Amino acid sequence: MKTQFRNFPMVPRVIFGSGCFSQLGDILLPKRKSSEAPFIFLVDDFFENEEFVSKVPTMFNDEIIFISADEEPKTAQVDALVAQIREKYSELPSGVIGIGGGTLLDLAKAVSILLNNKGLAKEYQGWDLVGKPALYHVGVPTISGTGAEVSRTTVLLGPEKKLGINSDYTTFDQVLLDPDFTKTVPKDQWFYTGMDCFIHCVESLTGTYLNAFSQSYGEKSMELCKEVFLGDISESDSRDKLMMASWHGGMSIAYSQVGIAHAMSYGLSYQLGIKHGIGNCLVFQYLEEFYPEGVALFNQMMEKHDIQLPKGICANLTQDDFDIMIGVSLSLEPLWENALGKDWKETITPEKLQEMFQKI
Repeated sequence: MKTQFRNFPMVPRVIFGSGCFSQLGDILLPKRKSSEAPFIFLVDDFFENEEFVSKVPTMFNDEIIFISADEEPKTAQVDALVAQIREKYSELPSGVIGIGGGTLLDLAKAVSILLNNKGLAKEYQGWDLVGKPALYHVGVPTISGTGAEVSRTTVLLGPEKKLGINSDYTTFDQVLLDPDFTKTVPKDQWFYTGMDCFIHCVESLTGTYLNAFSQSYGEKSMELCKEVFLGDISESDSRDKLMMASWHGGMSIAYSQVGIAHAMSYGLSYQLGIKHGIGNCLVFQYLEEFYPEGVALFNQMMEKHDIQLPKGICANLTQDDFDIMIGVSLSLEPLWENALGKDWKETITPEKLQEMFQKI
């Protein structure tokens, strides 16, 4: 009984509201260890302009590092950032602040862990492998849907697999939810990332791991997703509600798990470099056999917002390509078990999975 229930962490402090980013300086001030211990801001390079830089509350030797989110975060990228920071500063930073979408939030979580733990990022891919707490770290999502702002994982592409650093030390110490940041998100990206949240809900609410904790968050997130993607609400309301849908969707899998779309999306991402949001959509459209109601809603949302998914992604792949994608996907056993139960291997064979990939 002592180990039957997981004692998961939650984000201890969160601030929400249009314009709340202006309070970041006040939040960071008491966390500063010394004038020699900088805050490191990891920021999506979309915001690399004077107007944004003037709003970042830097002092002393704080540093802003702009990073492209065109590719998924990699273990080698985390190691390079950690080495760069350690070499440049005489003291460990006071903290790490990630400003961006899931890629930047996951990088901030991973860098804060590796700055306070020995070794390489790939050594911590898995469940509960981190021995020491991360440095103080803050998340500022600038797009809504990934749930990265609230989750206890940081998903990284490693040399052998795409897998999260799942640990009690991964969760942010502070999150700022400022819907103003999401005003500039392009429509396709808004949709794909929002669907990441919607698919979190479908996979959590239909999974064998479902419990009242996950269900309560998942149902609220699903309700908000329907309002945003099928309702007629103002742009301001849409920004607020999708930000909260992302939060609740991330919480819904804290005590549960995702499922088939995520497992297959990891395979696509690892082998073909396809980003997570659109990868989920590419897979999910063909999962009617497993999620009939979810796929029907997804198709309604696609039609309402006139979204055309790319075709032929897997048309010219070699057997080696398929084998690698299948291997990465099948290695995520908790996701398959959540979707289909303990006997999932009777339903999902490598041959069945290849047929599913070939449709994409």
